[in-house]
Amino acid sequence: MVSRRSLLTTAVAAALVPYAKGRAASQKVNSQDLALLDLLTWGASPSAIRDFLTLGRKQWLRGQLTPPAQVPLPPDVQQQIDGLTISQRSAVDLARNFEAQGRAIKGIADPAARAEAKKLYQTEMTDMARQAATASILRALYAPDQLRERMTWFWFNHFNIYQGKGIIRVLVGDYEQNAIRRHALGYFRDLLMATLRHPAMMRFLDNADNKAGHVNENYAREIMELHTMGVGSGYTQQDVEQLARILSGAGIDVRPDNPRLKPELQPLLVRDGAFLFNPARHDFSDKIFLGKTIKGSGFPEIEQAVDMLCVHPATARHIARRIALYFVSDNPPDSLVARMTRRFTESKGHIASVLDVMISSPEFVASLGTRFKDPVRYVYSAVRMAYDDKLIINTAPIQGWLNRLSEGLYNRLTPDGYPLDSLAWSSSGQMMARFDIAQKIGAGAAALFRRPDEKGAGEAVLPLLQNGAYFDVRRATLSRQTRAALDKATSPQEWNTLFLSSPEFMS
Repeated sequence: MVSRRSLLTTAVAAALVPYAKGRAASQKVNSQDLALLDLLTWGASPSAIRDFLTLGRKQWLRGQLTPPAQVPLPPDVQQQIDGLTISQRSAVDLARNFEAQGRAIKGIADPAARAEAKKLYQTEMTDMARQAATASILRALYAPDQLRERMTWFWFNHFNIYQGKGIIRVLVGDYEQNAIRRHALGYFRDLLMATLRHPAMMRFLDNADNKAGHVNENYAREIMELHTMGVGSGYTQQDVEQLARILSGAGIDVRPDNPRLKPELQPLLVRDGAFLFNPARHDFSDKIFLGKTIKGSGFPEIEQAVDMLCVHPATARHIARRIALYFVSDNPPDSLVARMTRRFTESKGHIASVLDVMISSPEFVASLGTRFKDPVRYVYSAVRMAYDDKLIINTAPIQGWLNRLSEGLYNRLTPDGYPLDSLAWSSSGQMMARFDIAQKIGAGAAALFRRPDEKGAGEAVLPLLQNGAYFDVRRATLSRQTRAALDKATSPQEWNTLFLSSPEFMS
């Protein structure tokens, strides 16, 4: 597997930075650059360190902030993802198939047969979500464009949907890939609109049930409270009501044929996959939203409202602070948030530009190595460090670890997403669970290298973390207590466990 990584390094460098100049292979990363690398990726692995040294700090950052639209994964990783059902069939096709299956089950007369069919139906939908999680984890572990992967998780959490509601399990993979990842470093307006036009969001926040005469305010409220302006930013309940009316008619329709409409309404229909704006369900009256009149016109009303929200100063502040909270501190400095807010406004919401201001700031540099890892970052960084040159073929243990640590993929029930502050993840129970997971990873985690349908324990791949380039630099940053504990380890497995459980690895 080392050869697989080595062969990819040149191709990855070329994809991320076309004119990168090579650097001496013998050069070592310093502790500050190591902390930077560890924070902006899902973990500073040996291969990531090699790529960083090959490109140099400036070129590496440039490549992470402005990667090509498509950056190739390692071929064997891409092969795994391509083999998933969700990669071979469109979300619309899958949703259509499952909805038809659900209708057929209702027609089964025999109670026992109907119960068995329902069980199979639920199992198959759950498998679609598991496949989505598999693709997400593989990308997080192996994708060269690591900052985009970090931001994909951030934005999914920001625009959270819960897999357990309705048919969302079938749609969640497409939502992450096409609504979130595609726009993770682009313009916030495009990202917001992509989530709005996705059927998974329409179902999760009930806008599929929002129509003229029967207004549902759920999505309108969360757009303003969570997705854009934020709590206490000056909008009113009337603004929520008006936005809900603006959003009426936006929903889901997986049927291949458009609904029957009056001739004058047919040009106003908007379809995008399973998303459907049905003008027959829309409230065409004029609305007053955020103090401005929006004329009844159909889908253009939605676009106008989104534009207003995206340029609102409160949105710029809210998004800037959330990003700083994710990367810098539980209480990000006001000075940093102000500069990020200004860049958001000046760049018309260009996410990579906002990140660039943050990364270039003295506040960010001063915080390096201090941001406590939430469960997803902890697990991913431990796995990347331990098994950098090994191909994981079974992500189920990782999914299980994240669920045990209460940050399972697609499992947050509420639209606010998982907490970003460290206090939410630093309880004694959380630390005990992390210690147990560290033992499993440090001892070889054989299940990661055994196909889910294979029997037997699988072959453990014992990582030798203390022999890596990462630890050569990291050792100097360890406390005296941590070094003493590591020196007393009686086996490589125990050493690995102690290191992955150390306070220094937690941040």
